[in-house]
Amino acid sequence: MNKKQAKEAALEILNDSRVGTMATVKSNKPHSRYMTFFNDEFTLYTPTSKNTHKVDDIESNPNTHIILGYEGEGFGDEYLEIEGKVSEARGMKDEMWREEFSSYFDGPDDPDYMLLKIEPEQIRVMNKNGTDPQIVDFN
Repeated sequence: MNKKQAKEAALEILNDSRVGTMATVKSNKPHSRYMTFFNDEFTLYTPTSKNTHKVDDIESNPNTHIILGYEGEGFGDEYLEIEGKVSEARGMKDEMWREEFSSYFDGPDDPDYMLLKIEPEQIRVMNKNGTDPQIVDFN
């Protein structure tokens, strides 16, 4: 698989997958949780409450590691390992609002609603047809 094919495979998985794990760092230890992701090309977005441990973690250390795409069907499933930096996506809150967020927030103007933006630094396409991991770099 060449770099172009790896990038295409990564984008296909991003477009087809919504739930993954996101790890943050607190006191030099990783903390992972399931999150719902939306993407614009390779940039990821995820909603959260401002009053969460992950927001505190990100303020101290914006590095994250995300696993996305694994469907649990067994050995050989394709998935992504994403290393990136997290920031708040203030200007995208209205655009990225989904009706399913209403279970947690009153609307895009809810003061507790926060949208996180993840800019990838590197994406590894894992288990693509039994091949070695393919790396997509963004540096």
